[in-house]
Amino acid sequence: MTAPANPLYRLLIALVLAIIAMVLDQRTPWAGPVRYFLGGLTAPIHYIAHLPVDSGEWLSEQAQSRSSLLDENRRLQRKSLILEQKVQRLAVLEAENVRLRELLNSSADLDANVLVAEIIGLDADPNRQELIINKGSGSQVITGQAVLDAQGLIGQVVEAGPLSSRVLLLTDASHAMSVQVNRNGVRAVLAGTGQTGGLRLLYVPDTADIQEGDLLVSTGLGQRYPRGYPVATITSVRHQSGAAFAEITARPTARIDRASHVLLVQPTPQPERSSAEVSDEG
Repeated sequence: MTAPANPLYRLLIALVLAIIAMVLDQRTPWAGPVRYFLGGLTAPIHYIAHLPVDSGEWLSEQAQSRSSLLDENRRLQRKSLILEQKVQRLAVLEAENVRLRELLNSSADLDANVLVAEIIGLDADPNRQELIINKGSGSQVITGQAVLDAQGLIGQVVEAGPLSSRVLLLTDASHAMSVQVNRNGVRAVLAGTGQTGGLRLLYVPDTADIQEGDLLVSTGLGQRYPRGYPVATITSVRHQSGAAFAEITARPTARIDRASHVLLVQPTPQPERSSAEVSDEG
């Protein structure tokens, strides 16, 4: 039996064969098919060897992609909230512009000097129906000025401070004024009930020609309000057997609970009576 070959000798033989194979591969075409066949056999080994690296890179990309998507989602949510807030603000501004245009159109139809004011507060006392506006004596607001919106009378200035004023609403329980039915001229006294939107006519004979839906306008009597302004609309007329007066309720034509801006009208002075008229009456 022959002794096993020296490992160094085997390594030397392998090295020589490798060099010969490299030279033949470079100089002759016979090694091409062999290299192609061996490459096909070793491809799965290379794929398996690189699988951990490729998997790690894929997981890293997926993690980065998920993080990026989450960041983008949070950014879009914040942007959406900001845009929604802007849309809501634009809606508020648009509604306010509509109200202001209505006021301006209404003031153009008035034969009196008017002043636009903004409502800045409400009376905290539930038993009082009052507003606070941002115009006062510094803007030539005086006690007794009529206050209205685009639909009709709201009330009257009862206290004018330097920078703000208090307005007593038509619906206050202490308020009353002279009105007439626009349809036929029947006059009556309109009083507040202390509730928003609540008005009633006082001491109207049961036989008076007043119907549901009739428009009530100011008469100008007493020089408290200018004549001919819309005040209220009749909502109900009830007749009770044997009663001398009818029970009549109305609602203001003005949007008292929704107004944000109002018009102040200078009281219309009554024409002075001549001395001849006075002497004739005497």
